[in-house]
Amino acid sequence: ISPSASRQRRRPAMSANSEATVVLPADLHARPAGALARAAAGFASTVEILFGDRRVSARSVLGVMGLNARAGSSVRVCATGEDAVAAVGAFVGFAFVRNL
Repeated sequence: ISPSASRQRRRPAMSANSEATVVLPADLHARPAGALARAAAGFASTVEILFGDRRVSARSVLGVMGLNARAGSSVRVCATGEDAVAAVGAFVGFAFVRNL
């Protein structure tokens, strides 16, 4: 391979990352955890919720419920992938529009 050919190779695109901290207006019990998991499944990005020292997939109803996050708690939502910004934005909107 010639030097000019190697310079023309493209680097793979890096995945987008996004994160936000949300103060929960209500507990993350079964119903909101299920709705959140369904919403997360609509995105190609990997979406995770962090609470305390725990990190779970937002697509896992049991994982989200297992966080035992209560109203007034701060959780962090992180997403990595092509639609990461939209996924985090959807979670923030979900938390407040649906009032969990």
